Amino acid sequence: MSEQWPGEKPDVSDVEDEIEEAESDVDEAYGETDDADDEPELHVHEHSDDDGIEIPSDIELLEGEVRSTRRGVGIVASREEPETTNTMLTAAFAALDEAGVGREHVTLMLVPGAFELALGAMALAKTRRYSCVIALGDASADPVIAAEAASGLQLAGLETGIPVAFGVLTAGGDAAERGADATKRALEMADLFQQVRASAKAV
Repeated sequence: MSEQWPGEKPDVSDVEDEIEEAESDVDEAYGETDDADDEPELHVHEHSDDDGIEIPSDIELLEGEVRSTRRGVGIVASREEPETTNTMLTAAFAALDEAGVGREHVTLMLVPGAFELALGAMALAKTRRYSCVIALGDASADPVIAAEAASGLQLAGLETGIPVAFGVLTAGGDAAERGADATKRALEMADLFQQVRASAKAV
């Protein structure tokens, strides 16, 4: 945005550029681009009743899958308890590899501790570069920090509309399991959001 003195009339070309940039940001946020290859696709598949959910055959189902995404994946991890964080990251990277997400599409942000995970996740999500954000850290020693991290990460997802996965270790949890599970949940939600956009376009 160009600087403007009080009382000075804005340059019309500058205003038009800013409008185009804002519209581009909105299109990108909702997965809408001019490239036909980037159009979200609706993946029709039968629901497996292994999870115990019974769905009538005449109901339209939207369900995400753990698979690669059109945009990148952001990971925010805590530097506290590095041994735990390393275990979680190893499990997360393995889950991403299994889903077909290339390392070139993964961005890792390190923050001081579990309390800062939400702020880091919010910053990544607001860039609109990532289809989902995975938060990894250890708050097992402090239930207050764990609760604040959960609340903040949920807020980051709600405010940005980008799936933010809770991969914070709490009391009695397993680091590797939590890291892998958070990654799979993030990818599933990212795919589900794509399904929602595709369903809306199909109407």
